[in-house]
Amino acid sequence: MSLHLCLGLPPDQRDAAARLYWQAFGGKLGRVMGPDVRAKEFLIRVIREDHVIVALEGGALLGLIGFKTPKGAFAGGEMSDLRAVYGLGGSLWRGALLQMLSREVDSERFLVDGICVDEAARGRGIGSALIEAICAEARSRGYAEVRLDVIDTNLRARALYERQGFVAKRTEPMGALRHVFGFAAATTMVRPVGQAGGFTPPDPRGIFPPR
Repeated sequence: MSLHLCLGLPPDQRDAAARLYWQAFGGKLGRVMGPDVRAKEFLIRVIREDHVIVALEGGALLGLIGFKTPKGAFAGGEMSDLRAVYGLGGSLWRGALLQMLSREVDSERFLVDGICVDEAARGRGIGSALIEAICAEARSRGYAEVRLDVIDTNLRARALYERQGFVAKRTEPMGALRHVFGFAAATTMVRPVGQAGGFTPPDPRGIFPPR
């Protein structure tokens, strides 16, 4: 069976996408979004099927790369979504902490909203293929650069991004939040993809930042 990349998440893959996203980011967000069953329920509720490029093989979801547009983010969500899953009290402190992770809006670069590859499928070049696909999508939308953020403890991901042409632009310390999320700093990385044309700047950030 061959790997197939496509724009958009098939509706029957929502559960798989939530599982894959949480597999990648649960270690960092577990203290805030846990327990696991609630976090996956939230993700199934909020993920946007039209804000992602996916890698499929034989009907199985092996990887995905989300992005942001003026219409929202792949794994964004609103406070109303948090309340629906965690209740009023649980949504207030979770929302406050997650907003502290949010990055500023970037009007010049196409923003990645998370890249995930199934643990069993790593080492096959799926991450590289997804990055090339998101760069092609950025070009088609008139952007000159793609931007993502990577945390200091994810050395494997940073090495992949550097091999794919991303350059670190700045690193921001987490301060006291490092005790909540388990990492001390996040680095913004950028890759040129071509000449920019006319485009609409991205809308406000979703709850989940790109990591």
